[in-house]
Amino acid sequence: MSNLILPPGYHSELNLYKTQAAIKTVKDFFQSLLAERLHLLRVSAPLFVDPASGLNDNLNGVERPVTFDIKYQGSREAEIVQSLAKWKRYALKKYGFSVGEGLYTDMSAIRRDEEADNIHSIYVDQWDWEKIIAREDRNEDTLKETVRTVYKVLRKTEKYMSIHFDYIEEILPHDIFFVTTRELEEMFPEYTPKEREYFIAKAKGAVCIMQIGDDLENGKPHDGRAPDYDDWSLNADIVVYYPVLDIALELSSMGIRVDKTALLRQLEKAGCPERASLPFHRAVINEELPFTIGGGIGQSRICMFFLRKAHIGEVQCSIWPEEITRCAEENGLQLL
Repeated sequence: MSNLILPPGYHSELNLYKTQAAIKTVKDFFQSLLAERLHLLRVSAPLFVDPASGLNDNLNGVERPVTFDIKYQGSREAEIVQSLAKWKRYALKKYGFSVGEGLYTDMSAIRRDEEADNIHSIYVDQWDWEKIIAREDRNEDTLKETVRTVYKVLRKTEKYMSIHFDYIEEILPHDIFFVTTRELEEMFPEYTPKEREYFIAKAKGAVCIMQIGDDLENGKPHDGRAPDYDDWSLNADIVVYYPVLDIALELSSMGIRVDKTALLRQLEKAGCPERASLPFHRAVINEELPFTIGGGIGQSRICMFFLRKAHIGEVQCSIWPEEITRCAEENGLQLL
């Protein structure tokens, strides 16, 4: 049970019925405002893809995607998506979006190798979004401006929820603090990346951690990031301090996507240059896809944060180890 945090004296302020209503309130307000501020259109998206297309997200490179065969297509294999980072660039081109316009969609995934705890589940639900930018806008200023826009939507949502629910107080600071992984390493050289995130998040309230994926001075990356969607020099995570669990909580991951140069460099560094022959990667190398910025925002994560829940299972339906289910019931955690 070492991976389950039980806050002393915790109890849910909302019963199951009111929790479901509150989840809808959070999601409706947040996605509507996000679409407005980033100029996004909601679109339909696939639940599964052809593994030979190279469209699936490899995440950290070790997670096993869920696969199944299609009976009436000669047992052709399909993979449940792990995210839609690559598919979205195809969709933007196919649907005829222009520079400054983007899309968002509901993404559901199954991550079979995820270790369940208060903030992780084998079921993942997030808003995946992507927006076309000009070649000259592939820079840090564009990244920071977009991060600030998403963060303002988070703050607006917290204010909205605090008006509708008396027990919710605003805790997000007015501004988000920007820091690179190398700067974090210099600040806290003796600590692990997760400990560094905790210290900076608790000190600042909300931080944008940039440049994730490449090796630091110690020869290891701050965190794993697939080499073929984010440009490791132009990506970021939004992390906030969550007092209910006394943790650093990641709410969003985003980045300016790879161009030809970044893709080839990162594939080489990651030791998988053979991926350059896959259809998606060839399209990037041949500049057949638009330049974009995009990311994912955890739906259950933000519901958990804004409703001040102690376990992600209180805002989403999943399967948990029996020991966690029993312990949750004994300690006031209302798993759906």
